[in-house]
Amino acid sequence: MNSSSGARSIFDIAIVGAGIVGLATAYAFSERHPALKIVVLEKEGDVAYHQTGHNSGVIHSGIYYKPGSFKARLCVEGVRKLTEFCDAHGISYQRIGKVIVATREDELPRLDNLFERGVANGVPGLRKIGPEELREVEPHAAGLCAIHSPNTGIVDYKQVAYTLRDLLRARGVVINTSSKVSAIRVPDRGSGHLRIGIANGDEVIARRLINCAGLHSDEVARMMGLRPDVRIVPFRGEYYFVKESRRHLVRGLIYPVPDPAFPFLGVHFTRTIHGEVEAGPNAVFAFAREGYSMGRLKLGDLAGTLAFPGFRKVARRWWRTGAFEIYRSLSKSAFVKSLQVLVPEITGDDITRGGAGVRAQAISEDGQLVDDFRFMETPHSLHVLNAPSPAATASLAIGEYIAMRAESVFAEVA
Repeated sequence: MNSSSGARSIFDIAIVGAGIVGLATAYAFSERHPALKIVVLEKEGDVAYHQTGHNSGVIHSGIYYKPGSFKARLCVEGVRKLTEFCDAHGISYQRIGKVIVATREDELPRLDNLFERGVANGVPGLRKIGPEELREVEPHAAGLCAIHSPNTGIVDYKQVAYTLRDLLRARGVVINTSSKVSAIRVPDRGSGHLRIGIANGDEVIARRLINCAGLHSDEVARMMGLRPDVRIVPFRGEYYFVKESRRHLVRGLIYPVPDPAFPFLGVHFTRTIHGEVEAGPNAVFAFAREGYSMGRLKLGDLAGTLAFPGFRKVARRWWRTGAFEIYRSLSKSAFVKSLQVLVPEITGDDITRGGAGVRAQAISEDGQLVDDFRFMETPHSLHVLNAPSPAATASLAIGEYIAMRAESVFAEVA
């Protein structure tokens, strides 16, 4: 891949989205091809503003993912790359351990399946433990059986993203914040440049584009005249904070056995790198792509979701589950009841309302909740249409994979 320039600055690669995946992709390109001219376009005033800045900070170990899937392949490698990056740049992280707890008899076969997946994916140190050992690891947790993952960790992903931002700028990568992409003009023939319109009236010219726009990734693809076979549907995850006087109830990370029908992990307890304990998140259908509160409504987003056949199929199949999530969002007592399944001593007086994040959930036209990475390619572009958890954990491995895949797709930036 070769870099060149003309009278007006022409970038070799434009990356849309400065979340942790977009930054990691730019980082991988700048390492593999230091002569390339790269620009990262971010609509917000700084990097890591949405999914990266609103997650719980868990460094996932790779237990949940189907062996051979992108998530499984990239997660374990991503943990190694992330911790090495943190060590090299003085970013604090902790291996505090995690338990996945079966609280009912019918959850035991699913727990066995998770254990087999974790072993197959090479997750280090996994053990199945009974109630007595569970009380040694998490004295206030209740369960029939559990998986103990002692190496699962926590980190501040915003700090990782800020470090990536600073390293990229030191390498000469241009990061343009407050630069919302509003239009993309594709050349008529195979050669030529993409003209990327910015909402403030500016224009960026680039030879190739990589779409890491997260919540807006399908919209960016459609700007190029593409018809992705998935639509991003936003689901809000709401958190409570456990009061400082009751944080002793949680030593590390306490998770339920997830329902395999959904790509969500269930309401759980998470100790953060800053010493707090979070309880959540739920998974509530949001009325806007950036719908961080129940009252946030964007008619265009909502209308597009409701018109999508895949979403209507999901809604018909799972409306009872969706209704319960809305109820639990509105009812603190219902939220507490879910938490008490894992830690019976927790009460409504022990928690206060915290923040929320929005998950960009891709749904296919046939009504499936897409549970792995999804890409779309053209001679000019590579689109990351779904980057679900563990995208933050695996970000450096994902960035390298995207860079390698883009090299193959683009052949060379000419």
